[in-house]
Amino acid sequence: MVTLGKYRYIVVEGPIGVGKTSLAHRISDYLDTRLLLEEPTENPFLEKFYSDIPRYALPTQLFFLFQRNNQLQSLVKMDMFSQVVISDFLLDKDQLFAKLTLNDAEY
Repeated sequence: MVTLGKYRYIVVEGPIGVGKTSLAHRISDYLDTRLLLEEPTENPFLEKFYSDIPRYALPTQLFFLFQRNNQLQSLVKMDMFSQVVISDFLLDKDQLFAKLTLNDAEY
């Protein structure tokens, strides 16, 4: 049996399309943990973002930020530390995304 000790929130992070979600699923299945996944298909701005980054960077960023915040809030309400959670996103990455895609006024 694998024990994680003090580790309660484990994130698989990396660039788009490298298999973060697949790896998070496998780890979660192996360790029998809760799974918290990014939901890019729910972001109505994402497709437009890829065709016009300057125009859609801010709404894309805000949608993901609010979505992730809501997901993490739900964990806090359920006592995040009562079980191990495996995730395919890191909230701290939002600031990096914002810095790279938003103009100075938006940032």
